[in-house]
Amino acid sequence: QLQLVESGGALVQPGGSLRLSCTASGFTLEYYTIGWFRQAPGKEREGVSCISSSGGSTNYPDSVKGRFTISTDNAKKTVYLQMNSLQPEDTAVYYCAAEFLAPCSRAPANFRSWGQGTQVTVSS
Repeated sequence: QLQLVESGGALVQPGGSLRLSCTASGFTLEYYTIGWFRQAPGKEREGVSCISSSGGSTNYPDSVKGRFTISTDNAKKTVYLQMNSLQPEDTAVYYCAAEFLAPCSRAPANFRSWGQGTQVTVSS
């Protein structure tokens, strides 16, 4: 059974860094495109970053470009989201999602398998 588990969320001060992890089980990670999404209270879920099964990666909102980096460790079956220079507007629940042999997409509807989410709060 395909399962995704996010971890690494925390309370951090503005300007700080966090590394989120998305650990996969029940499937071969190399064949799946993994997206990171976030949802702030009262807002729609938005795509943040994505790494495709072919190895390409992209960040979506201009606000995270240059600050967030996605990477994969296939041996550990884990996809990471390194987040630097965090700002209060980055506060959200962060989710990872998986889709088999799909192109990267910022649309949540294009991913069928989801983790439970991890809370990131940026506040002084």
